[in-house]
Amino acid sequence: MGVEVVVDGLTKSFGRQVIWEDVSLTLPAGEISVLLGPSGTGKSVFLKTLVGLLRPDRGHIWIDGHDLAGCGEDRLYELRRLFGVLFQDGALFGSMSLYDNIAFPLREHTKKTEAQIRRIVMEKIELVGLVGAEGKLPGEISGGMRKRAGLARALVLDPEIILFDEPDSGLDPVRTAYLNQLIVDLNAEIEATFLIVTHDVNTARTVPDDIGLLFRRELVMFGPREMLLSSDEPVVRQFLNARRHGPIGMSEEKDVSELAAEARLGQDPGALPPIPPQLMPTGNRIRRTQHAPGAWLAANGVVPPQGSFVDERGRNWLEEYPRLIDAHVKGAR
Repeated sequence: MGVEVVVDGLTKSFGRQVIWEDVSLTLPAGEISVLLGPSGTGKSVFLKTLVGLLRPDRGHIWIDGHDLAGCGEDRLYELRRLFGVLFQDGALFGSMSLYDNIAFPLREHTKKTEAQIRRIVMEKIELVGLVGAEGKLPGEISGGMRKRAGLARALVLDPEIILFDEPDSGLDPVRTAYLNQLIVDLNAEIEATFLIVTHDVNTARTVPDDIGLLFRRELVMFGPREMLLSSDEPVVRQFLNARRHGPIGMSEEKDVSELAAEARLGQDPGALPPIPPQLMPTGNRIRRTQHAPGAWLAANGVVPPQGSFVDERGRNWLEEYPRLIDAHVKGAR
């Protein structure tokens, strides 16, 4: 079961360079959140600060009633045990088999017997779909398999918070789609709190419950997926719809002359595209923290773009989701 993470007024700099300042957000317990932003906006720095590898200049990170940003080493060690981290490249030891890579945290941080370790490792290997590959070295498998092995290692201590640092980095669109489905299925299975840092717009539009966007050293917006996908905030609209028109330029932000030229040309950012359905767990399961399609829009009086919540098979999830919930309720009786 995941725990809530409350970030309050967090600021981080390296020397005179401010990375981001006064960042405040809440990662709801058990939900999937995505953090977006142009390259160089400090998304990976945020993850390292969240897990206590970097200390912020000021601010608080509240987890289970404890401030990770201000606690001592002993408490910090205990809080870190709540986290699992999937690094960009998997961060596997090249000379170890996948089995030994995944077993490493258990051997280092617990007093479990080898029999107990084997049971846990094989359980996680099955969970990420790597049964039969446990004897291979990282150099003998594909990038997608290395990501899954890294994820299995992140899971072996049964963390309540899992951080994903650009899990789609280096993967083709098909492998990214498989990984996204695995992430959603895992969340349905273990109900941990997930935070994903990514550049992939399709991942951001279809996977999370909540989305945040870092830009110009601040958190521009953080909230429910439907709130950001229907937002008219220029940088949010530009990034989530992958368009050139807007504040983001090749060097993170456009200069005054570029923005003035766009204004003179009167470039229309265009209509918002339809909001896609959220990716469902396999087998049409329902995640415990999943929100009904259109719930935020209806509660806030926002009309979605035409064609929203219709999948590639033509199913309208405003209609499908209630039927799915009804079937689950009847099945539970």
